[in-house]
Amino acid sequence: MKEEFLHFLWQYKLFNKANLTSVKGGVVEVLDSGSYNTNSGPDFLNSKLKIDDQLWVGNVEIHIKSSDWYAHHHEKDKNYDAVILHVVWEHDTNVFMKNNHPLPTVELQRFVQEDVLANYRKLFLKEQRWIPCEKEIGEINSFLLNNWLERLYFERLENKSVVIKELLQKSNNDYEAVLFKLLAKNFGLKVNGAAFLELAQSFDFSVLRKVRFDEEQLLALLFGQAGFLDDEVEDSYYQQLQKEYTYLQHKHRLRAMAKHRFQFFRMRPNNFPTVRIAQLGALYNKYQSLFSSLMDVNRIEDFYNLFTIEVNEFWKTHYTFESESKKSVKRLTKSFIDLLIINTIIPLKFVYEQDRGEVNEEGLLKLIQQLHPEKNSIINKFAELKIKAKNAFKSQALLELKNNYCVNTRCLSCRIGNDLLKK
Repeated sequence: MKEEFLHFLWQYKLFNKANLTSVKGGVVEVLDSGSYNTNSGPDFLNSKLKIDDQLWVGNVEIHIKSSDWYAHHHEKDKNYDAVILHVVWEHDTNVFMKNNHPLPTVELQRFVQEDVLANYRKLFLKEQRWIPCEKEIGEINSFLLNNWLERLYFERLENKSVVIKELLQKSNNDYEAVLFKLLAKNFGLKVNGAAFLELAQSFDFSVLRKVRFDEEQLLALLFGQAGFLDDEVEDSYYQQLQKEYTYLQHKHRLRAMAKHRFQFFRMRPNNFPTVRIAQLGALYNKYQSLFSSLMDVNRIEDFYNLFTIEVNEFWKTHYTFESESKKSVKRLTKSFIDLLIINTIIPLKFVYEQDRGEVNEEGLLKLIQQLHPEKNSIINKFAELKIKAKNAFKSQALLELKNNYCVNTRCLSCRIGNDLLKK
């Protein structure tokens, strides 16, 4: 039995209200269960009760056992002086207030119906499952599910915004600089994401601002900082980049990374870090203010157009500096751009709109709903449970559900879990 479950029972009055009595036999009528308090202090504030026909307004404290009152030292805490009722699962001792009168106590297990407990056991006490409600989730009311998924999606945006706000604080609210760091991380995908973020943070963005319109200097900065210009390669283009980077390194006091931070093993050539750096350089060489351009766009096709770039002639015939390959333009694919929109553009747009005090939730939903869902093991497993993600909005919400609710068995905080427990 979890105390959280007792909170849930009290909050939603899932007990026999008609015959509720205290352990001393007094009649208890719950007029208002109170406001659930997630901070320190009693569990429910401003509750309104009738105990033996006398009206009481105050706080309610909930424990598994009555003795927990003393185990938690509430008798020494002034915050608990206004408690009017002690709700417990098991009454094992009397609790006295400062006036030496016993605190009215309800032993809740005497008033909870077996079907509510059975639902609780299904979610929490059965054999290990992929998610606690995997046998029931497919039958959940679609209206309830869709509303909950919408809430979960914005929770996911809020969680992503924490990192963005930290980056903004470190860069004096320079959105263009933060966009570069976030894009760099996502250009590295899962395998090289950390290394690409390290690259973006290895120099001040003001340096990139100064060189972004000189393609050679821009690529020299990126490849040099990534450690890819430390070798001896018999190629005139490579040697010219080395020369440019030596100049930039001396001028801006730059310190290069070790190139072994970037992984090539078991990667498709189009995802090689060298190719992704060349593409990132092409993107920043093309636009003077990429952040403003992205914030003004709301249509998927316009995003695709913005990210239509071509690498320079050298990278059309190379995947690495060392060897030449068959010519290919190496444009960003729509599926790759979709990932940039999902993981970078929309979260940054959300924070930017928050800063301006005008979050357009409908617009953000409309945008994410136009994108294809991600393909991964979590989304595939939900599909097996009859919860199919038709777009990126739903797949993002399902990822939030699995990772932040199901994994931690937060069924009592989940609308799906609430619905199943109430049945």
